Amino acid sequence: MLQSKKRWNVQECDEQLVNEFVENLNITPLVASLLLNRGMTTVEAAREFLHVDIQTFHDPFLLHDMDKAVARIQQAIDHNEKIMIYGDYDADGVSSTSVMLSALQQLGADVDFYIPNRFTEGYGPNKAAFDKISAGGYQLVITVDTGISAVEETAYARELNFDLIITDHHEPGPVLPDAYAIIHPKLPGSTYPFKELAGVGVAFKLAHALLGELPEHLLELAVIGTIADLVPLVDENRLIARKGLDYLKLTKRTGIEALLSVCGVKREEINEDTIGFAMAPRINAVGRLQDADPAVHLLMTTNAEEAKGLAKEIDTLNKERQQIVNDITEEAVEFVESMYPPNENSVLIVEGEGWNAGVVGIVASRLVEKFYRPTIVLSVDSENRIAKGSARSIEGFDLFANLSKCRDILPHFGGHPMAAGMTLNSDDVEELRRRLNEQASNVLTEQDFIPITSVDIVCTTEEITLENIEQMSALAPFGMHNPKPKVLIKDVHTTSMRKIGANKNHLKLVFEDSGVSVDAVGFGLGYILDEVSPIAKVSLVGELSINEWNNMRKPQLMVEDISVDEWQMFDYRSAVDVKRFFQQVFTDQMKVVAFHASTIDKYKSLLPMEHVVLIQNEEQAKACMFAGEQIVLLDLPPSQRWLECLFVQGIPSRIYAIFLTEEDHYFDTIPTRDHFKWFYGFLAKKGPFDLKRYKEDLAIHKGWSKETIDFMAKVFFELEFVTINNGLISLVKNSAKRDLIESATYRQKQQQIEIEKNFIYTSYVQLKNQFQDIFKRSIE
Repeated sequence: MLQSKKRWNVQECDEQLVNEFVENLNITPLVASLLLNRGMTTVEAAREFLHVDIQTFHDPFLLHDMDKAVARIQQAIDHNEKIMIYGDYDADGVSSTSVMLSALQQLGADVDFYIPNRFTEGYGPNKAAFDKISAGGYQLVITVDTGISAVEETAYARELNFDLIITDHHEPGPVLPDAYAIIHPKLPGSTYPFKELAGVGVAFKLAHALLGELPEHLLELAVIGTIADLVPLVDENRLIARKGLDYLKLTKRTGIEALLSVCGVKREEINEDTIGFAMAPRINAVGRLQDADPAVHLLMTTNAEEAKGLAKEIDTLNKERQQIVNDITEEAVEFVESMYPPNENSVLIVEGEGWNAGVVGIVASRLVEKFYRPTIVLSVDSENRIAKGSARSIEGFDLFANLSKCRDILPHFGGHPMAAGMTLNSDDVEELRRRLNEQASNVLTEQDFIPITSVDIVCTTEEITLENIEQMSALAPFGMHNPKPKVLIKDVHTTSMRKIGANKNHLKLVFEDSGVSVDAVGFGLGYILDEVSPIAKVSLVGELSINEWNNMRKPQLMVEDISVDEWQMFDYRSAVDVKRFFQQVFTDQMKVVAFHASTIDKYKSLLPMEHVVLIQNEEQAKACMFAGEQIVLLDLPPSQRWLECLFVQGIPSRIYAIFLTEEDHYFDTIPTRDHFKWFYGFLAKKGPFDLKRYKEDLAIHKGWSKETIDFMAKVFFELEFVTINNGLISLVKNSAKRDLIESATYRQKQQQIEIEKNFIYTSYVQLKNQFQDIFKRSIE
C-alpha cells in the first residue's frame, strides 16, 4: 500500500442533472459535473457562469449608505474640500487605494492617500494618523479595505471635526463605528445580493456609484486585489476577475507594464496565476518591509522612468522578503518541534523576538502547510511588551469566531474564518495559547488534522482529452470557491516511472488503462518512485493540463497525490546491495524479519537492530502482528509453512524481499535414489570407509561434490543405516528398511530446494502470486 498525503474528499453529483447540462449547454459530461460541484444547480446558472459576458454588475446603490457616501463625496468635490484615502498595506489595500484615487482624480477632486506603516502604526486607522490628517486640513477621509473595527478611532475623528466614510469587507464586530457612512456588503440587515467582495471590490462599487457608469477602465486594478485577497471567485468577484484579466492584457498603465516586465510575464500569458504568484507577492512585499506608498505610486504613475525604477525596487524588496521568510520559517519550525509539538497542541502559537511583523502571515501559512494546525505567528517587542502577528487556519476552525471569544486579551484583531491579524500584550500570549487550544479541542477531531484535498470528479483515461481540458478553461479564472479542477484517476497501471530534475526530486510517469496512455508529472514527488512496486495499480489526484512541445499538444496530468490500495511487493533479491538498502531504502516504518540467527550475526553491522525480529519456530511466527505493516524478509525460513504462520494475524502493507542465503541448495548436486543406492552398495562392498582420507578421491571418481557425499552419509546415519566414528563410516548389519524421507536432513534439503525454487528463482510476478497464495492459506 501507499497512503495518500491527504484525505481525498470526492464530490458526487446528480447524473440526471449532468445529462441535462450536457444536452442544453453543449458541454462534455466532465465539465457538466464540475459545474454542478461548484453549486450551479440549474441550466441558467451554469450558462451565466460559463458566459461571463452575459452577466451584469449589481446596482452599487443597493449597498447600505452608498447614496449618503456619494452625496458627501460630491459635496467635497464641489466645495474643493481636501479628501484623504486611508488604505491598507497589502495588495488588496494598495489596489483599493489606487481605484479610489483614480476615480476621484477623474472627478477633479483634491485627493491624496495615506497608508499606515505596518511596524510603527499597525493595521487600520489610528489616532496619531488622524491627527496628521486633520492638521493637513482634510475634511473628509475615506477608508478602503479597512476601518470596520476602528470604533475608538472613528469617535476620535468626530472630535477632530472631519467626516469619515468607511469602506471595508472584513468581518464586522458586535459594535460598529459611528462613521458618517459605512459601505460594507456584510453589514447586519444588508440586502446587497453578494457578500464576498474584496476590499477593492467595495472600492470599485463606490467608484461606480460616483462616476455614474461602470468604470471598466478600473477593472485592471480591481482584479489585483480581488485575486490577491483570496475571496471567493464567484458572482461579482468572478465578473471582476474575468473582465479584469482581459483589461490587464490590454493595460496602458505604465506602472503595471513595468511590474509585468520585472515579473517576466508576457501580456498574452496573463492569467490568475500571474497575479497570485507574480504581481501580488511583489506588491505585498513593499508593505511587509517598509511603507507601502511606493506600491501605490507604481500603480498610479504615468512616467515610464519612474515606473521602471519603482518596479525594480519592488522586485528587490520581494527577494529580500523571500529570504526573511525562509529564515523565520526555519526558526519557527524549530520552535514548534522543540517547545509545542503538534501532537500535543491543536493550535500552534509561535513567537519570536524581533521577527519581521510584515511576513509573519506567510510564515503562518507555511507552518499550516507543514503541521496542518491552526497557527498564529507573533513578532514580539519585549521592550514595549507588544506582540503583533497573523493567523491562518484549517477547515473546521473558524479563526474569527474563536478569536472573538478572546476579545478581552485582544485589543486589536480582525479578519476572516481562515485568516486574521492581531496585536496583544506579550504577557497574554500564553493565555491565548491555552484558550485557543481548549476551544480547538472542543471542535476538532483527529480526522480534522489530516489535510483535505477536494476532488471534483473521478475520470477515466478515455476522458482525458484535449476537448475536455479545453472546455474546462471556460470555468477560469480559478480561485477560492472556484478552484482549479482536481480529478481522480483510479487503479491504473504505470507503464514507466522515473525521477527527473537536477536533484531527481520530481516524478515523471506514464499511466495506462483501457488502451489509453497519459503522461503525468509530479513536482516534489520523486521519492514516490521507491514506494510504488512494478505492477501495482495506482490512484492519482491532480490537475489536467495541455503539454505543448515541438508543435504537438498532448493531455497531461499534474500529479499532486498518489495512493496504492493493494499490498505491495518490492523485489531486492537479485544481487542486492544490502548496505545500500539499509542506508537508502529502509525507513523507521519497516520491521526486519529473520529466520536464522546466523544471518543477523553476519549482517549485524548494517542492520537497524531495534527493528529486527528473529523467528525460530512456527509458534513465534504465529504470534507476530504484521497486519498493515511494512516488513523486510531478510532470509528464508526452513519451510514455507513458517511464512503461512507469519501472516495469520493479517496481511502486511508491503513486503521487501531480500532472501539472503548462506548455501545455494537449489543448484547443488542433488543426490537421486540411484546415487544413494550406489553409495550403499559401495559401502557394502568396501566395508568401513575413511571419509576424511578418501572422500575427495571418491568425489572425483564419481563426479560428485564432497558436500554430496557428506549429505548422503548424514542421511544414512539418521536412518541408522551406518555408524560414523571419527570419519570412519560403516554399514549397520541387518538394519531395518526405511524411506529416505524419514531423514530430517533429507526432508530439510527437499524443503530448502522447494522454497528456493518458489521464492528466489522465480519472476517478480510469480513471487507476488506465491505470497497471494500464502495469504489465502494463512487466512484459512
